[in-house]
Parts: sequence; C-alpha cells; structure tokens
Amino acid sequence: MRSESELREEICRVGLSLYERGYTVGSAGNISARLDDGFLITPTDACLGRLDPAKLAKLYRNGEQASGDRASKTIRLHRAIYEADPALGGVVHTHSTHLVALSLTPGIDPADILPPLTPYHVMKAGRIPLIPYRRPGADEVLDLVRPHVATSRGVMLARIGPTFWHESPAAASAALEEAEETAKLWFLTRGARLPELDDAAITELKEAFGPKW
Repeated sequence: MRSESELREEICRVGLSLYERGYTVGSAGNISARLDDGFLITPTDACLGRLDPAKLAKLYRNGEQASGDRASKTIRLHRAIYEADPALGGVVHTHSTHLVALSLTPGIDPADILPPLTPYHVMKAGRIPLIPYRRPGADEVLDLVRPHVATSRGVMLARIGPTFWHESPAAASAALEEAEETAKLWFLTRGARLPELDDAAITELKEAFGPKW
C-alpha cells in the first residue's frame, strides 16, 4: 500500500481534475482512500477543486475521526464498501450531470442504467445498478449498495450521483468518468436507435480484460 502522504496528494489531484472538467460543482462529491490503519476522506462541504492535503479527514477503522477537518457524512457508505471488499483502495462519489439526468429518465433499466455502447464503458465502468432514491446520508443506502460491490465497479444513487470503487482513488475516478462520458453520449444520440455491442463482442472483452460486466 502506498504511503499516507502519497494518498493525500492523489485525492487532491483527483478532486481538482474532476472539478476542473465539470464532473462535480460547488461542494458536491467526496473521495476516500483506504489506509493500513483507517481511511482518508474529503471533509464535509469541501470543494473538490480546492482540497488541502493536510486538511483531509483521517479516520480510524471504526470510523472515529483521528485528525483533519470534519469528515464527510458519506464516510459510512465508503466504509461499508471497503468492508465488502478488502482489495478496494479508493471510492469516489460525484453529482455528475448526465448520470443524474439519466437516473431521472423514464424507461431506464434499474439493473444497468447504461447500454454497452463502447468497449471502454464495458471495460472501465461495467454494469451500473440504479439505487432507489433515499435522502442523502440515509442508513438504508448502505444495505442497498453492499450487494453490488462484488459484481460492479459502481452504482448510481438516484437523483444524487454515481459512487464508484476501485484499487485506488484515481482508478475509481477513471471508471466514474467513463460512465459519465457514456451517459453524455447516450443523451447526444438518444433520438437514434443505438446499436449496442453484441454478446460476442462483450464476451471477447471479458476474456481479454476481465471487466465486472
């Protein structure tokens, strides 16, 4: 596992990249990383474009805060995701516009909100289940998300935004970004009958790259 200082820098780097490209706005979104002795997470109401490595919240494994500014309330969801898979090292949540819009669109498949339009979506993002709306911070969201950790790279919280997990914050962000760009592509071409990748193409991708699809 990388050092705490390296992970602090990575969280801030990812946050700035997401903010500068409009994947999150204002003080929306949060990023966390697993440590040997706990977690790092962005502070509550922090702008992801103006994070300070020294002010990131550090928590013990039990969720008690050890240092830094007050942790985002979403740490409970992040901890539940980490506990479901010991191999995970990073979780990223944003309020990305096109994915949120997609969660409000009639006819979306709740088992997988986006069709397999590109190989990169299959490889990087995979299937994205829709989690029914619950108020931000609601405890029942934990139980709704946990079953998907082993089979997906992320979920879409209806009306709120995507949450993705991976081996690092940067990798989780890359998966989330691919999903947002595919959602954008879907909206740009939604008037057409879009040809999806067929089963043979998806099987080939699974055999070559092992995505969670």
